[in-house]
Amino acid sequence: MSNNESLAARAERAAQIVKKPELYQVCEGCESIVVRDAPTCPNCHGYRFDTDPERVRTQAEILGKRLPTSIPPSELT
Repeated sequence: MSNNESLAARAERAAQIVKKPELYQVCEGCESIVVRDAPTCPNCHGYRFDTDPERVRTQAEILGKRLPTSIPPSELT
């Protein structure tokens, strides 16, 4: 997937999150957005989250405009 395709996919996903921010939360460890019922972050294994819908919306807008900067766990093995 090219960078442009990746950015387009991230922007699309961010738009979905912005529409329903109450379904998500922001990890306070790595600032990833995860579903509201996740007990831990799949990226950093953190367990502290910000559930404020405005914070989720703001973070989705930020993440939707940039390429991923974290390394997925599948690439660590």
